[in-house]
Amino acid sequence: MVVSRKQELPIINIYIKGTRLKQKDQFKYLGSLISSDGRNNSEVASRIAQAKTNFQKMKTVLTNKNISIRTRRRALECYIEPILMYGCEAWTISKQTQKKLEATEMWFLRRMLRISWTAKKTNDTVLEEAHTTRLLISKIRKRQATFFGHVMRRESWRIL
Repeated sequence: MVVSRKQELPIINIYIKGTRLKQKDQFKYLGSLISSDGRNNSEVASRIAQAKTNFQKMKTVLTNKNISIRTRRRALECYIEPILMYGCEAWTISKQTQKKLEATEMWFLRRMLRISWTAKKTNDTVLEEAHTTRLLISKIRKRQATFFGHVMRRESWRIL
């Protein structure tokens, strides 16, 4: 695979024992989707889909009104958010990506509070009912800053 910002990717011919290797546009490496354009839109979409699927598997617990919203939010943070945020340290978050992530965060809260998609409740009202604020983007930014600090503290990376 060639990673490039250019619209047209160069064709690379690599042979092993006379057999030409296929050139790929994307592949999965350590659970993250790497694409040839260097963007992570497909990775973010994949992570969102995986998190929503796992939310549905835990729906009986996460939407149970007999469990406090605080406990259900904690379960969401422990079991669903790690799936969503896996590899986020390497993401480039554009405005479009940020909107998708914020919409996903609100999707979780609305399902947890059993708010119908036809109910005309604003996001602010939903956040008040859940006794929380939008935290997902700030968590991702914090993980990115922590990772950057980790990389910069490495001896061989320091500029003299």
